[in-house]
Amino acid sequence: KQWYQRRVAITAGKVKFVKELYSHGAIKFGEFKLKSGIMSPVYFDLRALVSLPRLMRDASKLLYEAAHDMNYTCICGVPYTALPIATVISVDHDIPMVIRRKEMKDYGTKKMVEGIFEAGESCLIIEDVITTGGSILETVDVLEKAGLKATEGVVLLDRQQGGHINLANNKFNIKSVFNISEILESLQKEGDIDQETVEKTMDFIQKNKLF
Repeated sequence: KQWYQRRVAITAGKVKFVKELYSHGAIKFGEFKLKSGIMSPVYFDLRALVSLPRLMRDASKLLYEAAHDMNYTCICGVPYTALPIATVISVDHDIPMVIRRKEMKDYGTKKMVEGIFEAGESCLIIEDVITTGGSILETVDVLEKAGLKATEGVVLLDRQQGGHINLANNKFNIKSVFNISEILESLQKEGDIDQETVEKTMDFIQKNKLF
């Protein structure tokens, strides 16, 4: 079965990036229990990027390029995996960054958003993977309560399970560097996975649309 179709050819640089993610175990195939309790045939462990500085920089470049037409004055990585990626973007491009806390401290300033910013500034959200988009919406809520505007973001990988629809319904514009179809097609063309793995994975995605 042909489950996917791409409108724009994936670049050679992106093919190499995906292949390296796979070779380092950041993309895995098998049986994995997700946070929801569902068993998935694919797992993306992008936390591995913290130990792969060159790939971390490549990821940050891809995300920065994806946001080329977005308007923002600061950035915020969704905790925790996207935090180091956002830090690289901040340092490489001299863009102010803020940090969203997951929990409020019971001492000091008790801030939920750390950093220097003005009320009304537009903050670009950086994320590694979206499934439902819930983590982004939680981050939006925290940033807006702190006085920032957060209506746009970029994500490295969209699992194509409805997260972009959920975000759009909440008036949030998200752009992805890759979707899962592109990842699968790239790996198959490189000979890393077979057609059966592609079909099994896309069958799972199709049957587990969340929105």
